[in-house]
Amino acid sequence: MADRRELIEAALDNYPEGIALTDAEGQVVFWNRAAESISGFPSQEMVGRPVLWAVERSLDEGHGCGTPDGRIRAERGVLMRVQHKQGPDLTALVRTQVLRDGLGIRIGKVVAFRETAQWDTLPHGKIAADSDAGATQARVEERVEELFNDFTRRGVPFGLLWITVDQAEELRKTHGAGACEAMLERMERTLTNRLRPGEEMGRWGDDEFLVISHETTGQLLAAHAQVLAGLARTTDFRWWGDRVSLTVSIGAAHAERDEPLVELLGRAQEALRAGMHAGGNQVTLAPRRRACSPS
Repeated sequence: MADRRELIEAALDNYPEGIALTDAEGQVVFWNRAAESISGFPSQEMVGRPVLWAVERSLDEGHGCGTPDGRIRAERGVLMRVQHKQGPDLTALVRTQVLRDGLGIRIGKVVAFRETAQWDTLPHGKIAADSDAGATQARVEERVEELFNDFTRRGVPFGLLWITVDQAEELRKTHGAGACEAMLERMERTLTNRLRPGEEMGRWGDDEFLVISHETTGQLLAAHAQVLAGLARTTDFRWWGDRVSLTVSIGAAHAERDEPLVELLGRAQEALRAGMHAGGNQVTLAPRRRACSPS
């Protein structure tokens, strides 16, 4: 039977982000396969070296909203230059966490990093600069990628419901941002209470939500979306005595074999837009992927 260390290393090796574990002196003791792929440095060359040598190279100073050492802060980490073995360097999103033992003594650090292009290519809902929805969106995105990897590796059914509240923009104009945010929080609580076991939901934009589902077919996913849409129509939202009738538009997309996550999200987004263009209060199931024609 595998020991605890082997199990942990196996799990980290399958993680989609680059993962480096260091000891208290900052020397690499573990370098996963994603780290090898992103940096070009194999594990045998990294173990025993300082992680800063390959990962935490700061961006040049003078990039506007950077920190004093030239790094640019982002909601989900710090944008930094990552040295690639073959060059040129690439920009990555880097997150670090100090590791401590049971007595609180520092024993090392975990460094997680990924190319920024992997974040930038995924479609999202709009997030205003002063919005609080960005942090939640980041957490949902991490879960989407994690569970999508379960689908690609083990075939766990995977589908997405991209939801927008049709009245959100008008409510924000007529009643203010506070009223709109209160409505969205109420809608999120209402819909969350009707999710299937194992499903997850979170903000995907200022006025949008994303549901991660494990329905086994697109038809079942769309049927579930219809239930949520019906529930939204019965949501009672009042603001200073005014009752606001609510509806949602939902784009549903069921994952297919060999489909990239960016394409799945794109299909869900296009389905959502189709429903909105049809007047809202719609559930639209995204069509299946088009088969590639032989060249």
